[in-house]
Amino acid sequence: MTIAGLGEINAYDLPVYLMIFLFGITIGSFLNVCILRIPLKESITFERSHCMSCGYQLQWFDLIPLFSYLFLRGKCRKCKAHISSQYPIVEAVNGVLYVLVFLINGWSIDSLIYCFFTSALLVLSVIDFRTYEIPFGINVFILGLGLIHLVLHLGDWVEYLIGLLCVSLFLEVLYQISGGTWIGGGDVKLMASAGLLLGWENILLAFFLGCILGSVIHVLRMKFSGEEHVLAMGPYLAAGCFLAVLWGDRFLNWYLGFMRVTV
Repeated sequence: MTIAGLGEINAYDLPVYLMIFLFGITIGSFLNVCILRIPLKESITFERSHCMSCGYQLQWFDLIPLFSYLFLRGKCRKCKAHISSQYPIVEAVNGVLYVLVFLINGWSIDSLIYCFFTSALLVLSVIDFRTYEIPFGINVFILGLGLIHLVLHLGDWVEYLIGLLCVSLFLEVLYQISGGTWIGGGDVKLMASAGLLLGWENILLAFFLGCILGSVIHVLRMKFSGEEHVLAMGPYLAAGCFLAVLWGDRFLNWYLGFMRVTV
């Protein structure tokens, strides 16, 4: 079976994609910890998960991604306080996005790297949306993924080195000129680390898509929900990066072919 834009899905591969989804929601559970604790400067590894209302320390059977939330009907086992729907949403979204990455990019170490990149983008998007700040550690993590990817593709090192600099230097100039009012320092670092991973063509595409998404969606939010003019750019740049991961090469090939035909 072939789905347009997603590639071919073999029935024999469905159990494997199910495993990828389960792996994705498991990682998604950890992402919720990061989203909650990083802005509070709390440890994401040593402190046990607990109910935010009564302090009840969650047991392993309270932490099964998606299923524990559904079984408990979105309430704490002890005090019955409501548990935010963010938890199952982040878990499910991360699982679905992992499946998409493998469907479109195929079975490779690159797809695994892109999955972890996707998780990092998801975390920074939620945090930036809430706090207008992209955590430095998330950008360092993405940079690490970029370095691993670079080692695996040393023959194309120039492409990725240019990707590290081409958008981030432009944004750094804007940051310095405006004193940080036009663009945030975290956005500059995001485009640098993501550029090392994606290469110069795809990071330019990601930046273009992020700007379009940010302009359109934020204007709509200001009009219909009374959102302020302050714009958290991180989620839109992250969306652009993810779209470039999925369809960047195909879009660029289509665009270059279109230009040759029109010229």
